[in-house]
Amino acid sequence: MTEPITCSNQRWYPSFHVAAPGGWINDPNGLSFFNARYHAFYQHHPYSPQWGPMHWGHASSEDLAHWTNEPIALAPGESGDDDADGIWSGSAIEHEGKLFAFYTGNRWVNGQDDGDGKYQAQMLATSSDGIHFEKYGTVVPAVAADARDPKVFEHDGRFYMTIGADVDGRGQVLLYSSADLYTWEEEGTLFEDPDPNVFMIECPDFFPLGDKWVLVYGPMVKQPVRTGYFLRNGHNAGYVVGDWSPGERFVPDTSYRPADWGHHFYAPQSFTAPDGRRIMIGWMGEFAHALASQEDGWSGQLAVPRELSLNDDLTISSSPAREISTRFGEPNTESHALQANEKIEAGSFGPAMITVRIDTEKEVPLQVPTCEQVELEFTQGNQAPTRLVLDTQALRAHFIYGAGNGAGRGYRSAPWTPGEQLVILVDQGSFEIFIGDGTNTLSSLDQSGEGARSLAVTAVNGPADVTVSIAELA
Repeated sequence: MTEPITCSNQRWYPSFHVAAPGGWINDPNGLSFFNARYHAFYQHHPYSPQWGPMHWGHASSEDLAHWTNEPIALAPGESGDDDADGIWSGSAIEHEGKLFAFYTGNRWVNGQDDGDGKYQAQMLATSSDGIHFEKYGTVVPAVAADARDPKVFEHDGRFYMTIGADVDGRGQVLLYSSADLYTWEEEGTLFEDPDPNVFMIECPDFFPLGDKWVLVYGPMVKQPVRTGYFLRNGHNAGYVVGDWSPGERFVPDTSYRPADWGHHFYAPQSFTAPDGRRIMIGWMGEFAHALASQEDGWSGQLAVPRELSLNDDLTISSSPAREISTRFGEPNTESHALQANEKIEAGSFGPAMITVRIDTEKEVPLQVPTCEQVELEFTQGNQAPTRLVLDTQALRAHFIYGAGNGAGRGYRSAPWTPGEQLVILVDQGSFEIFIGDGTNTLSSLDQSGEGARSLAVTAVNGPADVTVSIAELA
């Protein structure tokens, strides 16, 4: 039997993010709290750093901050089984002392690819310890060529399952309900994306937040959308907020908004922590380009767990789960009053949590320009620096690659207002940037240089007060 591969070079392998020991990962699956531990399952091909027959990989944690790799939880079935060609994405829920894992079983018609079509059935496996699973079988047969990613939740004493689907060329979320998690009844269409360009919805996550309901999903489009700063990636994740009651359709009150503005954040899934917090985790990786880490035998990681809250304007704020800060030591804090075009060195570090506060609203003589940008340059070795440019004219934070990193160059941009604090989580090969209260975030892999990073800060064409706190991994 082929042995799973492992990472052969640690240069970009994450220090505080969840990643498989080797091979490919994508969507987080089955996020849950069970048997006194948090569980993060994920799409996994253990035998190659390329996408392949999907398994459910698994990591668990006592505190959302320190994760332990567990054995592979689920593997494809035998020839002819509904999951013979892949254990695709899904969710998990505790019931009567067991963890119920729901997933899409994939079966190619020709046994090797989707050239002749495929069957996607929703399937169930259960576990008494959260580690070892027993397959039950299909609970919702294939209803369309593309209908997948079941998310199961309980509401008012009944269980519900959302499924993303392509129905006659339109992206829809289908809804099912059950009294016991084994027998499911069709409830109809919960939501249809109003954009006819969206032919399929992936990875729907449906949950209450405050006094509203939130639908998070990835739209698959017939033609790429490349206008403005949003929807720039091959796969994009976002959300709408609205109202829902059982027996009715979900009615959005908002337009579709980005879940993250970065290069690499997709298929986020959420769950409720024991203290009632809504926790979300996304995938940092991509299909559109090869990543540099694939040379080292691995590809993809999970973003850190994020706490969600709903703002009065129906935007969602997300911040690193409070437990994440326990991974880092005491911060080293320095404040600088920078003059126009002055550049300072702010330190060198490995994986770290960095807090940046900037005040550009300084009184200056009438003839002297106010600060136009504050530029943060992150340099590794002799590579061109990766830059985070805080633009006081565009009111945006631009994350700009300085060197090709296996995912191309270019940049991504998120709204930013002068005075908003930034929290930046820097791992071996990734950045997660939280702006202000976390209404806007930006998450991108950066697999270009190697070793410690140095940070330099420049006030462009005007003065700025800058405070930088760096807390390295403990």
